[in-house]
Parts: sequence; C-alpha cells; structure tokens
Amino acid sequence: MSHELVQLLVPIACGCVLPIVGIMMGVRQKMNETNKQTQIVLAAIEKYPDMDIEELIKKISPKKKLLKEKLLNKLLWGSLVTFLGIALLGAALWIDCMGGMIPGVLHMIYLGGFILFAVGIAFLINYRIGRKMLAKEIEAEERKIVES
Repeated sequence: MSHELVQLLVPIACGCVLPIVGIMMGVRQKMNETNKQTQIVLAAIEKYPDMDIEELIKKISPKKKLLKEKLLNKLLWGSLVTFLGIALLGAALWIDCMGGMIPGVLHMIYLGGFILFAVGIAFLINYRIGRKMLAKEIEAEERKIVES
C-alpha cells in the first residue's frame, strides 16, 4: 500500500508541486526587489526632494541582458543539458548491459536521458537560429554600447 502511494505521489509532487513552488519563489523574489527599490526611491525623495527620480531609478534597476548574453546563455544550457542527457543515457545503457536494475526504473532512466538530450538539442538549435536571425540586432547593440 505505501509503496503504491509513493509511486503515485512522487510524480504528482515533481509535476505539480515543484513547478508551483518555483513560480512562487520567483514571484516572491521579484516582489522583494521591487520593495527594496521603492524604499530606496522613497528615502532619496525624503532626503533630496529636488533630485531626478527617473535617473535614480535607471541607476538602481538591474541591467537588461544583451541579446548576445542571452544567446550565449542558451548555448551554455544547451551544452550542459545535452551532456547530462548523454551521460544519463550512457549510465542507463551500462546498467542495462550489467543487468542490475528493475526494468521499470531503467525505462524511466532512459526516458529521462532522452528528454534531457532532446531539450539540450532544442536549446542548441534555438541558439543557432537566434544567432543567424538576430545578427543585425546584436551588431546594433554593440555599436550602441561602444558609442555610450
């Protein structure tokens, strides 16, 4: 009974609860950042009422990532996730050749490896296509940075 319950609850926790908790933590972090910025702006207004608020907000707000940085981030994650998928598939194949695991669990390892490999390849394809499509925008951003 308890083994069957665990088999039921683990996928539910990984598929439902974990993403919800991740989203909640992300929203909470954004709210904290916004509250900190608001406190800084209010303190600055109290001390220096004639200060340019827009300039202060620009200085304290986080910098936007450049297109090149975003593309390089996709390349990094694509390489990492593809490598993890290949490693998991290799480990599953090795375990399968040795014959030392329950077939249902081994199939889950194969499935996880294939999913990681596919997601990594998708990131790499996204990087290649993005690099070609956004070449002019990346050059414009770089020129803008050099000029300022």
